[in-house]
Amino acid sequence: MVGITYFDFNPFHENTYFVFDETKECVIIDPGCYDAAERKMLVDYIEKGGLKPVRLLNTHCHLDHVFGNQFIFDQYGLLPEIHENELPILETYPLVAEKYGVPHAAPSPKPVHFIEKDEEIAFGESKMKALFAPGHSPGGLCFYCESDDFVVAGDVLFYKSIGRTDLPGGDYDRLISSIHRELLSLPDQTAVFPGHAQQTTIGYERQNNPFLREG
Repeated sequence: MVGITYFDFNPFHENTYFVFDETKECVIIDPGCYDAAERKMLVDYIEKGGLKPVRLLNTHCHLDHVFGNQFIFDQYGLLPEIHENELPILETYPLVAEKYGVPHAAPSPKPVHFIEKDEEIAFGESKMKALFAPGHSPGGLCFYCESDDFVVAGDVLFYKSIGRTDLPGGDYDRLISSIHRELLSLPDQTAVFPGHAQQTTIGYERQNNPFLREG
């Protein structure tokens, strides 16, 4: 059985996810831990749960989702895995942080691996599938766990909303297409764990999300 939990980190209230199974191997997704208190929360959670971090995944590389990449490397020796289209965003994120008035944003380590569409993400005795869902960002990824029926959606799909598309590399039509192709094809009961705010389900968003209504 695959477990998932998260912390709300940094001034942007970004959700940092931990996905693990009975082997205690753990995937960290979008580490947004920004200050010393948040970094301690992350380490304490991993230590108390006896978890063993084995992979660092970024759904995309906007600043609030990568603040902790360097810390995760320093602490656990893990380098980020991203879609190749996100590389320019990852490389320039400290400059973006400066423009937002966010001080002391440590540059992220370079990625160790570029994740491909539909790639299997293996850890412990479990796996997830990488869904390519650009539009909010040029290389946006979601991670779908079929065995336990949930998807980590990054900033693609939210409770009754979708990701913004006014940032560099954003494209509204492409995002809507990605959601219909990659996420609305999942079962209605699939839990959606977004990059910000509350959990939802595919079925709820299919019926209630104003951005996804036909016509």
